[in-house]
Amino acid sequence: MNQFTGLLRSMRFRSWTKNLFVFAGILFSRRWSDTHALAMTALGALGFCLLSSSVYLINDIADRGRDRFHPDKSSRPIAAGVVPVHTAAIFAILLAATVLTSSWMLVREYALVVSIYFVMQLAYSFRLKHMVILDVLIIAMGFVLRALAGVSMVRDAGYTDTIISPWLMLCTFFLAVFLAFAKRRFEIVSLGDNAAGHRKILQEYSAALLDQMMGIASAACIIGYSIYTVSDRTLEQVSTRLWVTIPFVAYGIFRYLYLIHIKGHGGSPDRILLTDKPLLLNILLWLLTSIMSLALYPGSPGLA
Repeated sequence: MNQFTGLLRSMRFRSWTKNLFVFAGILFSRRWSDTHALAMTALGALGFCLLSSSVYLINDIADRGRDRFHPDKSSRPIAAGVVPVHTAAIFAILLAATVLTSSWMLVREYALVVSIYFVMQLAYSFRLKHMVILDVLIIAMGFVLRALAGVSMVRDAGYTDTIISPWLMLCTFFLAVFLAFAKRRFEIVSLGDNAAGHRKILQEYSAALLDQMMGIASAACIIGYSIYTVSDRTLEQVSTRLWVTIPFVAYGIFRYLYLIHIKGHGGSPDRILLTDKPLLLNILLWLLTSIMSLALYPGSPGLA
């Protein structure tokens, strides 16, 4: 593996699946038939993909010493010495500068969201990831910002009345909290006594504590989504049948818990998403059912 291949690998293209949250705004506001709004949203998602890759590079630089002792992360190009630190740093700066500069020149509302995301992730990489519980909440806020970024792009496409439901934002937040706690649990279980050596914050957690936190977060996610689908606001302005998608959300959470506790997964949500066929099929069915509910039983457009 040469430096160029190592840089591409360090961008973690598979993790770009997280940026699908950018499309939440255009999905639930039913603007997907507008090619301009769809193109703007796709552009916003691309910006988040490149910016998140910049963050991954910076994080790998900061963690390269600890990653060398991790059974999986030791093969990362920066930790393995394939990509020099200065090369990775320059590439990360170029990626971030390109996205942030073009964003401020084109869409100010979107630029503000991605700027907050980038600053928050820098703080996480160098400080906040060492603070118990707050480390997970910062990760979760990144997903909320992705959804807000998508809404900002729909608004810039001319639909200035587009807003997003607080219940949908809370569902997104608690889903991300659940996934992040699951990842912490996987690290503790898989690394055992060496967990704190890899990530110091892991000594502040235990598998039992994380199980309780995951239970709270997963319940909050399902309840938040359920309330969103049946709230007066959603029934009047989004869809009168979106509640039929609740079973898919519940199955997705329960399937993930099964994979964590029975199959020993949970370390990489994006890998599970792309490899577990029942979970992937469930997500596709949720998406199809959501689109049908929004298209066949719509409320007034503009509210996500």
